[in-house]
Amino acid sequence: MWLLQKEQQTYYKTLPSKDRNSDIDRDNAVAAYESPTATNPPQWQLSLPHVAIATLASVLFGYHMGVVNVPLQYIGKDLLFAGNAIVQGLVVSVTLASAFLGCALSGTIADTLGRRRAFQISCVPMILGAIISAISTHVGAMVLGRFIVGLGLGLSSPVTSMYVSEISPASVRGTYGSLLQIASCVGILAALVAGLPAHSVPGWWRACFWISTVPACLLALGMEFCAESPRWLFKQSEWYEAEQELERLWGPSHVKGAMADLVRAEQSHDGGGTSWHALIDPRYIKVVAIGAALFAFQQFAGINAVFYFSSTVFQAAGVTSDVAASVSVGAVNLLASCLAAYLMDRLGRRTLMMLSFMGMAFAMAMQVLAAVVPAISSQRGSIALLGTLVYVFMFALGAGPVPGLLLPEIFPDCIRAKGMAVAMCVHWMANFMVGLMFLQLLKTLGTGILYTFFTLVCLAAALFVKQNVVETKGQSLEEIESLLLTNL
Repeated sequence: MWLLQKEQQTYYKTLPSKDRNSDIDRDNAVAAYESPTATNPPQWQLSLPHVAIATLASVLFGYHMGVVNVPLQYIGKDLLFAGNAIVQGLVVSVTLASAFLGCALSGTIADTLGRRRAFQISCVPMILGAIISAISTHVGAMVLGRFIVGLGLGLSSPVTSMYVSEISPASVRGTYGSLLQIASCVGILAALVAGLPAHSVPGWWRACFWISTVPACLLALGMEFCAESPRWLFKQSEWYEAEQELERLWGPSHVKGAMADLVRAEQSHDGGGTSWHALIDPRYIKVVAIGAALFAFQQFAGINAVFYFSSTVFQAAGVTSDVAASVSVGAVNLLASCLAAYLMDRLGRRTLMMLSFMGMAFAMAMQVLAAVVPAISSQRGSIALLGTLVYVFMFALGAGPVPGLLLPEIFPDCIRAKGMAVAMCVHWMANFMVGLMFLQLLKTLGTGILYTFFTLVCLAAALFVKQNVVETKGQSLEEIESLLLTNL
């Protein structure tokens, strides 16, 4: 029985490579894979090590987003830009601009060279940029280093979401996708802890950048031993290699069923290409628009404004330590991310996102009340503090982790990499716009009007999810693709 199973699984090893793409061979392949397959879900332990290596990219994302926050004043003092708000803002946010560029390139790189090589390429600017920042002697070098790091972050973000979705069994794909949000929280907290000695150790901020090279090197090395995405290998007509990787990730008894699903999904594409032009194909344009809209809602709901303004809110409530404020927000973020990992494959993506946006709207409404209702002015600080923590909790429960997990699920194989690139570019653009305009809008409109806008965005996002997002819990990527192409 085992020998028969192995013969069926390695069907394409016996064919000359030039014959593996013919219609006859593909029909024969479906027949070869159609024998009864395993009824139990794949063992999650097989794919977990590969997912764990990939999450290092999310740790790096969180770390680099927060690495300059604590030691920024000491960096400014040593590099002679202390007190210059414009330069300080440039040092903090230049990574957002370059991340957009890296993200725009991610689809082509991931489709051409594969997911593993895309990870390894993203590590090069993350290591090089961190070293330039660590040894910088003037602000120009610091900005250059941060810009280079952003290229790597922008490239790795969509690739990480794609890779985890493509190698994960359907039964745990939601949980594994939530690990990326948890890893990002860990990276932010790690940056906070790493920066604490900067208050007492001169030049410690340089060590903060050197530290970031360690996980980047581990990611580049670890990917050399990780499985390539079987779906990418299949798209490259490397069917036997796809079988081998599926066996590593899901176990021998699940290879036939997975390969049959891939063959049927490819036949349903009717020769659809992987060019950028395919994104505006009538079959795919709506799902691409949904993906981009989810990331736009995520950012315009005000999450970065809340993070930026959290220290002021904590001070109004009597908490004067910026470190205490950051730790509190980070702890709530991490707690909710862990809960999301537990609920993702139980409640489902769609339900969690709707609950999340509704909860965020409620928390924003608390902020509005604290700002504009005179009767509760004596409790304004406490209400605003509670509203901030509730908002962060609800964001991390769904609106934070779900889009990055859901989009690789709903994008068909033939456009997944480029579709993720477009959606993540929208994410970085919206992120940059909110960071750029928030303080000016706050000064012009005031807290009440601005936070009312955020409340309305959250409500609109919940309605958008209800009307446009399908539930993907427990379904294979091929089943999701078939459902969407039927309904869109």
